[in-house]
Amino acid sequence: MPRPKTLSDREVLEAALKLIHERGPETLTFASLAKACALSPATLVQRFESKARLKQSALLHAWDRLDEKTARLAEAVAKTPDGAVELLVGLSRDYGGIESYAEGLLVLREDLRDPVLRARGAAWKAILSAALDGCFSSVPHAPQGMGLLIAAQWQGSLLWWGFDPQGKVEDFVAEGLRRFVAAIVAAAPAG
Repeated sequence: MPRPKTLSDREVLEAALKLIHERGPETLTFASLAKACALSPATLVQRFESKARLKQSALLHAWDRLDEKTARLAEAVAKTPDGAVELLVGLSRDYGGIESYAEGLLVLREDLRDPVLRARGAAWKAILSAALDGCFSSVPHAPQGMGLLIAAQWQGSLLWWGFDPQGKVEDFVAEGLRRFVAAIVAAAPAG
């Protein structure tokens, strides 16, 4: 009869993500995770088989969390351009300070290297873009694909903030996105 799990896979993956974000993806090992979650390395090997699968499972879990957060925010915001800004600002709140943001870029590197994780990123792009498109559906003459346009502007804002991290990232993002939306709305032909 198998021994009962003392921690669920979700709890173990949360601990793995914490290690990845604190110390970088390369430092995630069965030994470091065992120490962090008080399970034996052998138990972790039984669950995840290899270091590569452990890291991929942890990062897929992070994508699941991001999908959930995106859906929750998309449901809660008004279907207006201001709602689009609110959704993206909400997604920006988890970045924290510059050190946390910089470490997150190492995680992004892992997502770009792995075809399975890259596919999850592409799927999230489609979900996020569609939610943002819905926020512009009532704006006359909004450009086709406005959701992806504002998402790209958001990602650029995050990067530019990273080079000069003055103030909170969400404040920088909100200001930049509001200016972007105002420019798009002003450029739309009069109906």
